[in-house]
Amino acid sequence: MISRFDDLFIPDGDEARRWAEDELANPRYADAKPTWFDLVARDIGRFLADLFSSDNGANIGPSALIIVTVVIVAALIAALVIWGRPRSSRAVRRARGDLLGESDDRTAAQLRSDSERSARAGDWNTATILRYRAIARSLLERDLIDPAPGATAQSIARDAGAVFADEAPALRRAAVAFDDVRYLGRPATEEIYQDLAATDERLRTRRLEAVPA
Repeated sequence: MISRFDDLFIPDGDEARRWAEDELANPRYADAKPTWFDLVARDIGRFLADLFSSDNGANIGPSALIIVTVVIVAALIAALVIWGRPRSSRAVRRARGDLLGESDDRTAAQLRSDSERSARAGDWNTATILRYRAIARSLLERDLIDPAPGATAQSIARDAGAVFADEAPALRRAAVAFDDVRYLGRPATEEIYQDLAATDERLRTRRLEAVPA
């Protein structure tokens, strides 16, 4: 009787090594490797576990343990201060790029200036679209909202309304005006643009400490 394993191919040593190298080159193995932070955290955990074990604790003494603990806490606080401080610069970098479905690297000031130029030319459609983009960009630059990628005008208005509760109705009107012009093809008017521009100006000059809780 012929075994079903008779046709099984068994590689030689070189072939098996090559197969293993090809398999280990797969990116999923690299992704599974611990990061430098994981390794440092593991070493710190082991150090603390050894330090505060009953044997070492008795040998070092309570005063030394307190000093070591204070040093570790101080180091953690310093790390938070150092790595937590660039929050605003991260927000600015995150604010650049995709904005309301389009790739746009203009700052809020640039978008505001371009919208005003379009308004002076009587192009209310472009002026309205750009002015709402200026509102969204300004909120991102100030790190007041953190929308998900591909966020819509309505979702940005909701997030901003949670920060500026008294401006929520105006923000909803602005988002509706943007959607009407951008996606529904409805023509904007000077009144619509002026209402949106006034909302932008109020938000732009609003001090953070004056934002309602």
